[in-house]
Amino acid sequence: MKINSARLDIIAVRRSQYPTDKKPEFLLVGRSNVGKSSFINALINQKSLAKTSSRPGKTQTLNFYLINESFYLIDVPGYGYASVNQEQQKKMGLLIEEYLEKREELKRVFMLVDFRIKPTDNDIQMYQFLKYYNIPVTIILTKADKVGASKKERNLKLIKDTLNLAVGDDTVLFSSMNKLGRDEILKILENFVIETI
Repeated sequence: MKINSARLDIIAVRRSQYPTDKKPEFLLVGRSNVGKSSFINALINQKSLAKTSSRPGKTQTLNFYLINESFYLIDVPGYGYASVNQEQQKKMGLLIEEYLEKREELKRVFMLVDFRIKPTDNDIQMYQFLKYYNIPVTIILTKADKVGASKKERNLKLIKDTLNLAVGDDTVLFSSMNKLGRDEILKILENFVIETI
């Protein structure tokens, strides 16, 4: 798949604001500062469509990015950031839950996990939450360029075991710095998009 166009199309805080054009949708979840904005920018080969921030927890809406006029990447609020108070965390959780409950256009979730470290309790909870809704998940292992070759297999096993990865869910090593994994992710997207045409 070649990315020809990308734009932030819709910013939503409730179901009534979601797109109505029935295009395939792919949700991006991950803890704050795991690199969701960098992931989007690397995937679409632009530097700043998705705004990166040094202040984790900045995204507090569902941001629908329309790609190639044919599908959406959806960035949602990051989780696990200590300075976001409990009321805000609950509000953001409900925002994501409302989307997941009945969204037929959702084809797959890309869950971003830092490849350098063991998944956090919040990562485990999010994965279990997605499995509760029987949603297929690809685990995107970010910052893979920062892990030496001798540690890659060990880290991969640790992450799969910690999350208790379900059959059918897969992993992709990814780096926004050197675009490792980009072609693999574009292929996953392409397969789902072709199915819906």
